[in-house]
Amino acid sequence: MVTPATTSMTMPGRQAWTGRAGSFLRYVRRNPLLAVGLVIFLGLVLFSTAGSLFVDTVKAPYPLAAPASLAPSWEYPFGTDAQGRDMLAVMVVGTRLSLKIGLLAGSIGLAVGIVLGLISAFYGGWIDSAIRWIVDVMFTIPSFLVMVVIASLLQQYISIENMAFILAAFAWPGPTRGIRAQVLSLRERQFIQMARLSGMRGPEIIIRELLPNLAPFLLAGFVGALIGAVYGALGLELLGLGSQREPTLGMTFFWMQKYSALLRNLWWWWGIPIAIIILLILSLYFISFALDEWANPRSRRSV
Repeated sequence: MVTPATTSMTMPGRQAWTGRAGSFLRYVRRNPLLAVGLVIFLGLVLFSTAGSLFVDTVKAPYPLAAPASLAPSWEYPFGTDAQGRDMLAVMVVGTRLSLKIGLLAGSIGLAVGIVLGLISAFYGGWIDSAIRWIVDVMFTIPSFLVMVVIASLLQQYISIENMAFILAAFAWPGPTRGIRAQVLSLRERQFIQMARLSGMRGPEIIIRELLPNLAPFLLAGFVGALIGAVYGALGLELLGLGSQREPTLGMTFFWMQKYSALLRNLWWWWGIPIAIIILLILSLYFISFALDEWANPRSRRSV
């Protein structure tokens, strides 16, 4: 018996986008984990964008914008740090910048993974062998240590964009391997054979037939790359290797450690950023787990 999940993976490309969109909306309605993750993530996005309408994000996130080390109050709801920065403005700007790093690094890493994974699996031969060898070598490299060395050498040139590029340089092997595996399972399906018999060339088959049917895996891969980029950025910034001119979430922790916020009992300086980071990570994991179930019907829980 052919199930809807099976037929959706062999759907011609011209119909797959529409079918996938409807399937995703239905899946969101019946999957509370995905709904909760999306609500939290979109709430953080709204906080980091619309928040600038209510607080001064031009001056307040930077030193000497307010009295130092003030506890939360009506005037400063999140308090101020030892550098005289309004923590509410720091969180608004820092959340936006950290999301920007993650989204940019994740997008670049996934884009490279898509190109390499599709070419490797679809064309095979020596191209497949070369790409697989490069991916295998990349997995043996201690990526975080290499990123620490690169960020240390380029510290004076580090910006939000440069940080994202450093993270993206090590974000593509995972998506490449995952997409390659999916394409290997799809390229012999009947609808791909029909496309070849109809005279479609390789690039056209990839764009019109394979990519639409890979949509669930691409979404799951993007969220996974985003999680990795967020972790990587936080790790580098905790070591002081981020852009010290920008109040990202990771650099907030760096300055908190440098000014001994824990010993001085400035709980709002470290407690509020921790809460935001926990919400961000939880939302991404909720979305990732739910998308993995959507992309892999066999792993779905029985209802």
